[in-house]
Amino acid sequence: MKSLLTYQDTLFVNFRHFAFPEGSGAGYRWVDVKRFRLAADPPAGRDLLAALIARPEFRDLYDGSGIWQDLRHGRWWADRIGPEAYVPVDAEGANGIVRNWAGGLGPVPAELDARLGETVYEPARRASGRYVLGELPEDARHDYAQVHIEFHELVLVDRALGVLSLVVAADD
Repeated sequence: MKSLLTYQDTLFVNFRHFAFPEGSGAGYRWVDVKRFRLAADPPAGRDLLAALIARPEFRDLYDGSGIWQDLRHGRWWADRIGPEAYVPVDAEGANGIVRNWAGGLGPVPAELDARLGETVYEPARRASGRYVLGELPEDARHDYAQVHIEFHELVLVDRALGVLSLVVAADD
């Protein structure tokens, strides 16, 4: 059976590369965007979410160790995340999550805001479907989930471009 998603590439925005006030802590923040090509005539959102969860690239601890055939995804045990864990969100809500998080330590430098515009805000506006990972129960956290202070996850589906993007915004 042909895969519904084919891994394309990853975009990484490291806040460390932008000028923040000394001691702000912003240098420990980053956004990781994994992009996948959609198969021709992809199914509805929940089936796409299931296909994403099944991809090896989904099993990324986001701790610098890379992608593994691991039992973890970010802060969570991967087997505790199903398509039903994702909640539909509009473009304003999706972008608000990242904007509020990015600005949580003070003003966001203009260059970083522009980069987030390219990698997150504009793709979220353009997307035909958007989802945010909802609240998971405490027992869904894995044994060293505390490495991430904050962890926000969006899935953006752009049927016109044929791309699904997994967006993780976190700090450690």
